[in-house]
Amino acid sequence: MIRDIVIYPDKRLKEPSAPVERFDEELHTLLDDMYDTMIAKNGVGLAAIQVGVPLRALIINVPVETDSEDPHKQQPKENTLEVINPVLLEAEGTTRYQEGCLSVPGFFEEVERYKRIVVEYQDRYGKRYILEDDDFLAIALQHEMDHLDGKIFVEKLSILKRKKFEKEWKKRLRGR
Repeated sequence: MIRDIVIYPDKRLKEPSAPVERFDEELHTLLDDMYDTMIAKNGVGLAAIQVGVPLRALIINVPVETDSEDPHKQQPKENTLEVINPVLLEAEGTTRYQEGCLSVPGFFEEVERYKRIVVEYQDRYGKRYILEDDDFLAIALQHEMDHLDGKIFVEKLSILKRKKFEKEWKKRLRGR
């Protein structure tokens, strides 16, 4: 089921999410709905709070190269990384990447992130894993993990860029 996306400046995006304690059918439905929502909205990642659920759960599905225009073939469900209760164990180096966000639709800006990260997390059944990455997945994980802590990528912008964003965003919201 496709759920509504929480749009900035909704106050829920500022709230830290609670740890997942029950790895049950309700969580599985949430994760499945998050995938459907992310695909429908052309995203590569989605945190539970972005669909109004304040739990430490996120998904990422990095598109694969294919001749198909079908997003389900570019981001097959079985390639979805479901990350529950993530903990950043290591981080080093820096890199810059042009980011966007489903909660801030149509806005893209370059953001500085760690180059390499190591994250411990659980899957939908509660099994623990450790993931290490120094590519796009590392960027996406950091972006989505920020959502779990009540932060969005525009907060990482310089003061000047942030003021410009806020001014343009308010104009856009008034024009809706």
